Amino acid sequence: MPWLVFDEEGKVVLPVRRFLIDFIARDNRTGSVRSYAYDLLRWWRWLRVVDVEWHRATSVEVRDFVLWLRAATKPRRSARTHSASTAGTTNPITKKTYLDDLYKPRTIRHSNAVLRSFYDFWIETGGGPLVNPVPLARSDRRRSHAHHNPLEPYRGEGRLRYNPRVPKRRPRQMPDERWNELFAALRSNRDRAILALAISNGARASELLGVRGVDLDWGDQLVRVVRKGTLAEQWLPASAEAFVWIRLYLAEGPPLDPQAPLWWTLRRRDHGAGLAYQVMNYEALRAVFRRVNALLGTNWSMHDLRHTAALRMARDESLSLRDVQTILGHAHLSTTADVYLVEEEAQVIRRVQEHLAEVKDRAKLPPPAVAGGYEASDLDVLFGGGPA
Repeated sequence: MPWLVFDEEGKVVLPVRRFLIDFIARDNRTGSVRSYAYDLLRWWRWLRVVDVEWHRATSVEVRDFVLWLRAATKPRRSARTHSASTAGTTNPITKKTYLDDLYKPRTIRHSNAVLRSFYDFWIETGGGPLVNPVPLARSDRRRSHAHHNPLEPYRGEGRLRYNPRVPKRRPRQMPDERWNELFAALRSNRDRAILALAISNGARASELLGVRGVDLDWGDQLVRVVRKGTLAEQWLPASAEAFVWIRLYLAEGPPLDPQAPLWWTLRRRDHGAGLAYQVMNYEALRAVFRRVNALLGTNWSMHDLRHTAALRMARDESLSLRDVQTILGHAHLSTTADVYLVEEEAQVIRRVQEHLAEVKDRAKLPPPAVAGGYEASDLDVLFGGGPA
């Protein structure tokens, strides 16, 4: 068991443990187990506060739990320092909002989905309540997948009653001038190589950090990644510039074992006197962005590069939407279309302004000449002319 939930006495919560064992047996990844365990830990603590046994919980406890999540703040191990002044505000350069300590609607929706899955498991095994305390919305009380459009993916059994609405997020595209500023602020060829790969094919951070030396095809300029969701291997194209930076990075360090990870970092181990090479992880990559963001006054992230690469590909007339879906690794074509096939507001405003100017100019033109032989009163009736 990679993750377990303990109660206030330090004992393992057995109902949660049995559910997580079944969850792992269904071939879910360790990160998903961790996420589910934290949601169930939060629910278990809530039940202790309201003094309700887990198998006697009803929709009332779920409703109050959702209301509490919408008003509460996340517990922190340490108080905010430099980020205290920016939490919840919008960066004037990137137009992105800094994270605060409130529970977001997506977090609450995920928590409700975890709780419903947890109680479905125990209802199926006969050890839980008779009715799932996480109810469906009243308007969705119908047969599962009834009247389903075969062209659309299955979206589950229906919307949960206490799920908050999630505002549709626009893709976070980085303008070319901001990308040039970000790239110029990097301090090492390793960082330049990673970001050049990300901006060229939109691979996720976890996928790029798992690349090994044998996963590079120098001749065809391809890089092999392991997809986050399906764990399938896939070759992705990369720009020539990215391979140039990889070559410069490899020339700076010791010879690379083809079976070893590609990205390494120098770190002090056990507070020793010297530096030692260690495999680069996600926290080290986040530190790279923290240094650059502090220098530029921005709040860019690795995922912004994925959005930027996706929008560049989606707006290229030589690439189809299916091509973009394949490179991004989306399971459904609708995911690619809903997120990245959006119009820029500036372009829409420009086209509307051109339309209004054209209407104004057309109104100034004299009316077309009418051939002789027609009565003026008949033309007024036909075209709506004359006095109102």
